[in-house]
Amino acid sequence: MSAHDRAERQRRYRLAATSLMRETTLDALRELLLERPWPTITMTDVAVAAGMSRQTIYKEFRSRRGLAEGYALRLTDSLVTVIESALYDNPDDVTTALRQGYATFFALSGADPLVRSLHQGQAPEDLLRLITTDSDIIIRPAAERLAETLQRSWVNASAEDANILAHAIVRLALSFIANPPEDTATASANTARLFAPFLRLRHP
Repeated sequence: MSAHDRAERQRRYRLAATSLMRETTLDALRELLLERPWPTITMTDVAVAAGMSRQTIYKEFRSRRGLAEGYALRLTDSLVTVIESALYDNPDDVTTALRQGYATFFALSGADPLVRSLHQGQAPEDLLRLITTDSDIIIRPAAERLAETLQRSWVNASAEDANILAHAIVRLALSFIANPPEDTATASANTARLFAPFLRLRHP
């Protein structure tokens, strides 16, 4: 094996290890949030629950705010995942794909303990800023990933159209996190009706 191949393998191992560590940490945080509110949870609590050192958690997330960002990023990334799945499950039917994608996301976010804390008036200022004034931190990466899917899937959107639609889809989803719909089925259907004509007009 060449030096280049060894270096590439080590890089892949490091990335895989980092990804596993992040997922384990965020899973541990979710379990803690099921037991008590966010303001009472410390980085030490998360480290113990995840079976890691406090230094490891700080090295990856830097602060409680960074940990909250990581958690919120994973939540918005789940929106992209469910919409991607719905797109591939419903070829040439963007209305059904978006309706199913949003319906699944509403179910996932509605069951999330951190999201529930927002609706119960327990969320501190840092979390509220994260889904309002500072929301671009979590919108941008999710929208970029969704835009790639809209271009490479059967939708075959142009780069410009994919970018416009992806940002709109993610931004609207985030607004629903802050203010969830009373009727998720109707909200999912209406959202699909809102976005579908944009794609049909450009990609018949």
